[in-house]
Amino acid sequence: MTTKVLAIDDSRTIRNLLRASLESAGFEFHAACDGVEGVERFAEVDPDVVITDINMPNMDGYGVIDTLRSGPHQTSVPIIVLTTESSAELKTRARDAGATGWIVKPFDDASLVSVLRRLTGHVS
Repeated sequence: MTTKVLAIDDSRTIRNLLRASLESAGFEFHAACDGVEGVERFAEVDPDVVITDINMPNMDGYGVIDTLRSGPHQTSVPIIVLTTESSAELKTRARDAGATGWIVKPFDDASLVSVLRRLTGHVS
């Protein structure tokens, strides 16, 4: 069974980079361009892992994490924050909201794939 990834990022470039990296590593890739669309797509996709940016229009990454953890979905699916932000305060806020991990952009393809495989048990 293929591991499904839902990536939520307002940058088309980042979504395209993630798609190329993750599909070549054998993941099924789905994307959303902001937090509102990401939360809506979550129910459709039923992903094994979520990757979200923090700074997005309509709903930021903290809103995504909070909604997925405590809203109608109440999921325990791993949520990875992928952002240009790197302050300890923001990382703590994300962790407290329910994020599983934090990766700073620009990301390294091999490292990201390795993290996702560890979190999901995905073996290619």
